[in-house]
Amino acid sequence: MGLELLAPVWTHLTTMQPVKGEGVYLWDADDNRYLDFTSGIGVINTGHCHPRVVKAVQEQAAKLIFGQVNIVIPPTTIALAEELNKVTPPSTNRFFFSNSGAEAVEASVKLARHATGRKNIIVFQGSFHGRTAQTMAMTTSKYIYRYNYQPLPAGVFVAPFPFVYGSGLSQEDATQVALQQLDRVLRGQSSPTETAAIIIEPVLGEGGYIPAPPDFLRALREICDEHGILLILDEVQSGCGRTGQFFAFEHVGIEPDIIVMAKGLGSGLPISAIASCDDLTANWTTGSHGGTYGGGNALVTAGAAETVRVLQDEGLVENAAKMGAYLLGKLNDLKSKYPHMGDVRGQGLMVAVEFSVPNSQGKADKDAAKAVAKACVDRRLLILTCGTYENVIRFIPPLIITQAQLDEGLAIFEEALQSVLETA
Repeated sequence: MGLELLAPVWTHLTTMQPVKGEGVYLWDADDNRYLDFTSGIGVINTGHCHPRVVKAVQEQAAKLIFGQVNIVIPPTTIALAEELNKVTPPSTNRFFFSNSGAEAVEASVKLARHATGRKNIIVFQGSFHGRTAQTMAMTTSKYIYRYNYQPLPAGVFVAPFPFVYGSGLSQEDATQVALQQLDRVLRGQSSPTETAAIIIEPVLGEGGYIPAPPDFLRALREICDEHGILLILDEVQSGCGRTGQFFAFEHVGIEPDIIVMAKGLGSGLPISAIASCDDLTANWTTGSHGGTYGGGNALVTAGAAETVRVLQDEGLVENAAKMGAYLLGKLNDLKSKYPHMGDVRGQGLMVAVEFSVPNSQGKADKDAAKAVAKACVDRRLLILTCGTYENVIRFIPPLIITQAQLDEGLAIFEEALQSVLETA
């Protein structure tokens, strides 16, 4: 199968080798069909091989594949910036492109340091920001992402995230405790005068698909404003319509200083971006950051620009909100039948089930989550786990999904629950 030629550092949900993708499905060489509730880890928001994105890439390939952005400026790069300018806040009018989410996060840190003249960054427990040296230092969701790579870059400080499930606290109390602990970090570890930015995922990704409480995000905005700290929102996984708004921060009515996006931006093409404003980017020293491919790959930027159009033209953001509400309702119905389903949560089509030992006040049940996920995959439903304790199953289907397709996946999920939990 040639798998022995691949570096073993990759994990593999399956060894299936797809030969075709269309919409929410993948097919292997034997014409077995798989229902994809992973979207390639939140990448294929428009579905596999969306016809408009395919057409945009095909047409661009015949005209220009690459134009290095330090030398020439591909029109598709301008077009992508124009499309993003329509969906970001009015104050956001400057865009920088790179290849991956980690690169975009790192770019946001470099911009924050130049713009403020400060060095330190505050992140939160449960975060995932990438696997470069800088972003590993900012990632706390699981130790494996930084395992045996220390020492990592300094100047990164970790504050508690307001976890509610399993804490015994209300959302309001969890928010207040987390804010008190953030104040301790600012008073005891990184003075506001040396803190360039606070960065947070508005919905924790690898940390367990946990939406940050709205009051917590609003308080972060106020703290940053008070101290001249930049607020960076990492929307790599939660952006591009995934949560039922184009960006998750829109649910709480705040505006970040820097937006980080990737994954769903390119419909599978390698593209990421940070968005900011004139006042900040004017202090980003010309030539101090860049990259060969960022903004210069005309195929990718053409596909990304069309992706942004498709998300809006075809109502996929609204569909994510509608189908997400339906999915949450159905999962909560199952929760009432299966006590191992300790918590159901999410926004839009970024939904999670946290598995816990029944009557244990939230004690993680990794074995149940892993077994249910495997039973789903065995039935050709592709689905992933996440969370610090690996006890969370996440539902991230393409945003084009229909109610009938959700029902198809939910039926498989319930079969898996029955096969694992009713025989345990």
